[in-house]
Amino acid sequence: MAPPAEIVVAALLLASGLVVLLAAVGLLRLADFFQRMHAPALASSLASWIVTLATIVHFGSRGEGLALHTWLIIIVLSITAPVTTVVLSRAALFRRRQAGDALPPPLSSRPPPPSSRPHTGASSGG
Repeated sequence: MAPPAEIVVAALLLASGLVVLLAAVGLLRLADFFQRMHAPALASSLASWIVTLATIVHFGSRGEGLALHTWLIIIVLSITAPVTTVVLSRAALFRRRQAGDALPPPLSSRPPPPSSRPHTGASSGG
């Protein structure tokens, strides 16, 4: 592998590690579960993309052509990471509601906002 490609791959892998380290700091500093979910969820997606780019540069510089299997991996990760985050947040919200914590009511039990209520045609005029 050519030295410039090795430098690019090393820089990308270090950047990925830095993103994950920043996510760990965010995980420690944020107050509750719902705030703490954002840092690792976003960082895992970004770090995965950076590692994928490093993999593509590595295999591309070796003359083996494009590493298409890495695209499959990143597509699966990009779909499953946000879905997992949403499922975890909904489960935590459900558990806190079951425990009796003061939380906003579920969206299905709220009345619709005034702008989305159907118009009856009657004028309240004046």
